[in-house]
Amino acid sequence: MRDINTDKENTWCSGCGNFGILNAFKKSVAMMVEAGISLDDIVMTCGIGCHGKIFDYLNMSGMYGLHGRALASAQGIKLANPDLKVICFGGDGDSLGEGLEHTLFAAKRNMDITLILHNNGTYGLTTGQFSPLSPRGYKGLSTPKGSIETPFRPIPLLLEAGATFIARSYSARLDHLAHTIQRAVNHKGFSIVEVLQPCVTYYNTYSLYNKMVKELEIVPYNRNLALQLATAEEAFYIGVFLEETKPVYHEELYGSHNPAMDRKASAERVI
Repeated sequence: MRDINTDKENTWCSGCGNFGILNAFKKSVAMMVEAGISLDDIVMTCGIGCHGKIFDYLNMSGMYGLHGRALASAQGIKLANPDLKVICFGGDGDSLGEGLEHTLFAAKRNMDITLILHNNGTYGLTTGQFSPLSPRGYKGLSTPKGSIETPFRPIPLLLEAGATFIARSYSARLDHLAHTIQRAVNHKGFSIVEVLQPCVTYYNTYSLYNKMVKELEIVPYNRNLALQLATAEEAFYIGVFLEETKPVYHEELYGSHNPAMDRKASAERVI
């Protein structure tokens, strides 16, 4: 596999959980290529936020999206060429704030793409405002006395929306995260990997996660158990919560047709 590193200066804060996500993703890409997936068939999209800088540090095909629109771009790429493995990186604000509708509809449609959700519970790039996933009481520039809002819970939200692969991992557990990403990308259908990712500058949760993170031993045998474990208070469980098979959107839409590969030459097109 060719080198996928770039020469761009990394501007994440020292100790940021994004470093773990970057390194785990590079490891997962290497495993996918070793398993026979061509690097040329892996495409990434990103939104706007600290998470989006990952695009600068990976020499891979893809594009930046507008704020909240990374999943819209990912869906367009997948519909244009279903043979591609499309992976979207999104922050908790980008994907469940500005881009909430795109996230829910990608899951509803069971688009065959993967969302890696960088969940640091804050808008880190814009200096620590509360996000849709910040806990009640979170203190930041926009909530100096503490947030009074109840946060979204990503796994129950995406479970209800229709995602067919739902997992959670932790940026400090590189091997676990790398294998979870590989498993999500190999799944046929909409996959989400929520990554617990500390923001050392505005919401440093390393001590909390190091104490509370616990690996699931098996995939929950039903949705009720998955929901119970995903929302448990005694631990932050990581692992796969749901994996099921359902028809995917592009095959329901046009069968085995591939617009990028099966298009007619200009002389053959009917105007």
